[in-house]
Amino acid sequence: MVRGDVQTSAPKAVKPKNSKPGRPKGSVNKNRKVVKLWSFQRQLQACINAVLTLIGLNLGIVYFVYDGALGNNAGLQAVIQTGLHLICKLRHDSTLYLPYSGEYSGKGKPRKYGEKLTLETLTDAHRKSEAVEKGIQTCTYQVHVWHKNFPELLNVAIIVKTNLKTGRIAKVLLFSDDLTLASEKLISYYALRFQIEFNFRDVKQYWGLEDFMNVKETQVNNAANFSLFMVTFSPLLSAKIEGTNKGSMLDLKTIFRARKYTQRIINSLDKNDDTFLIDDRIFQAAEIGRIHARAA
Repeated sequence: MVRGDVQTSAPKAVKPKNSKPGRPKGSVNKNRKVVKLWSFQRQLQACINAVLTLIGLNLGIVYFVYDGALGNNAGLQAVIQTGLHLICKLRHDSTLYLPYSGEYSGKGKPRKYGEKLTLETLTDAHRKSEAVEKGIQTCTYQVHVWHKNFPELLNVAIIVKTNLKTGRIAKVLLFSDDLTLASEKLISYYALRFQIEFNFRDVKQYWGLEDFMNVKETQVNNAANFSLFMVTFSPLLSAKIEGTNKGSMLDLKTIFRARKYTQRIINSLDKNDDTFLIDDRIFQAAEIGRIHARAA
């Protein structure tokens, strides 16, 4: 193993020339639910369990959303072992198969895999939505399919975008092990992970998570939690001040920096700043570093 998403494989054994075709005698099927987890998957699993313990039973957490790094059987089993369902992304070129719907031949094990899933094998029954915007047609499909590396059926939402002018097609495969989850919710839940990434961006860019130099556990815990708290609290504060939720973090910091400097200047002149608080125009004049105009 080289890293979380790259796995080295041993060279294939060369069969003797006189070996019989088929499986070796005495070989048994492998249980694909029993897998060896990679190091980052074990670490992630420990984090999930710690969060679930911290949250307790008051919130019924059902799904765990992650990017394509868990789009494999080992990643799925790591999440299932924590008691959650996984929502994740498969490679766009993953080989998927529809369940076999033909008649049983009466010999051997019933056939499991049907025809290969392609854009041509998707039917109107699989289509959940269709829309056209700015020359881009977006079709959403939902289908239960087999993947040969996974032990159970997968609930897959397929997003197909077609450029009506050039004819170019792109597709995204989102999946979950919860077969009852509707495609709309599956796509909506997966989209939430981007907001989490935006939150961490704001934490590092605006609220000091990338800058603090603490090394002790308690200090690091306090600094990290304060930064995350400010990401949640600052939009509420901005909405209260601005009367809208469209203000940026830079605007909010500019407002309070300007008010702080203004009060310092007033105090240095031995003036009571309470008299200035009656009229907010002095603060508006001081907020010259803002990007967005104050809401009327």
